[in-house]
Amino acid sequence: MLNTAEFRKLNCTLIVLFSGLLLIAQSHSEKDISMIKQARAENNAAIAKHDTAGIARHLLSNFVHVKGNSGQTIGKDLVLQSWQELFNANPEISYIRTPTEIIISTNDTLAWETGSWKAIKSYSKGGKYTAQWKRSEGIWKIRAELFVSLY
Repeated sequence: MLNTAEFRKLNCTLIVLFSGLLLIAQSHSEKDISMIKQARAENNAAIAKHDTAGIARHLLSNFVHVKGNSGQTIGKDLVLQSWQELFNANPEISYIRTPTEIIISTNDTLAWETGSWKAIKSYSKGGKYTAQWKRSEGIWKIRAELFVSLY
């Protein structure tokens, strides 16, 4: 049985240990959030440049895209084809996604992003969106996006 001094020492040791683990977990999540924000910024830049190769870099092959007008496209190749057709038909079109919240799953393999989107020279002025991200070989890629036109 532990005496009072030994019990206090054990409690202090456990508190320091768990505090350290919590800080490591928080910094890991912050790094992942930063990586996703950077990928979103790169994705926005690719859309602004009408660069389908740049858009492709952040999508998984089984990507699902639900547009603000409820249309949907499944598969990275079909989504990229749709982007290219849109850019060809409307050279001034662009979209900007601005995340307001990113949450990393407890197993660090999935993330949820939500925010608002703004359209330039499109059928809508913008709305809200959510995205599912998946970490694949240490890189965060978009698995699905859902947009809702509100304006």
